[in-house]
Amino acid sequence: MPLAAFPKCYLPELCTTKTMSIDDWIIASADLDIDGLEFYWNFTPTNGEARRQIRQLVESQGRSIPMMCYSPDFTKPARADRMAEVEAQKIVLRVCEELGVRYCRVLSGQRRPGLDRAETIRWVAECIHLLLQDAASRGVTLILENHYKDSFWQYPEFAQPSDIFVDLATEIGDHPFFGVNYDPSNTLIAGEDPIELLEAVKHKVVSMHASDRFLKGGSLENLKKIDREGIEGYSSLLQHGVIGEGLNDYDRIFSILKSVKFKGWVSIEDGVEPRGGMERLARSAKFLRGKMREHGLC
Repeated sequence: MPLAAFPKCYLPELCTTKTMSIDDWIIASADLDIDGLEFYWNFTPTNGEARRQIRQLVESQGRSIPMMCYSPDFTKPARADRMAEVEAQKIVLRVCEELGVRYCRVLSGQRRPGLDRAETIRWVAECIHLLLQDAASRGVTLILENHYKDSFWQYPEFAQPSDIFVDLATEIGDHPFFGVNYDPSNTLIAGEDPIELLEAVKHKVVSMHASDRFLKGGSLENLKKIDREGIEGYSSLLQHGVIGEGLNDYDRIFSILKSVKFKGWVSIEDGVEPRGGMERLARSAKFLRGKMREHGLC
């Protein structure tokens, strides 16, 4: 089971202040015990030659770029706006093919006030169905994540609640280039049991975000109130932690994945702030490697 890392703690530097380049991140990660690097669309180079050089740099380390973290917004009320989101993700899929990416994240969209549950599930399923042929032609699997919120969104994910997520995955149906990217922490944030969700979707899981979360300076109810009101990005109450030092039960998670013969990528989503980020990623990688060996998932 291969292990990747996502530079969660460096996103402001990579995407907003631009004080870290993608080359800086790749080079700094060279000492981590990982097999690949998960990319985020907002820091992926727009220039084709730059992308070619980035891929070469990663591959020179004996690694790959297995996953692309992308955040389409398919809950926009106007169908024309949703179709624009579909076309935007098709561009992302083309870039994924250039970079050798095998898995590209797909989401439902923001939980805008007033959305009708059944209608919105149909909207999202239609958009993802429209992407599947293009994804298949490029050898890229679309992975639906039980996400919390993109860093640049105002509202949380429409399909964050487990019942909506399961219904959406069912509505999309089975396809060789569609699966689930399971993130246990996002279920915790929803006030639900990540093990129950995993049991419900375990046969569809093709990749995983390994994360651990904790709340700092407030409660889950405080977070839910903030989410309803809507703010851009993540609340300061919500913190990522070192994997294995938070609330998730990785023994149970890996036991369930072992039972369905899971062989996909696991990507570390760790980090509160840049200071000490590499040290925390190294601790997370060490913990996950140990658990993989313990559960026969190496």
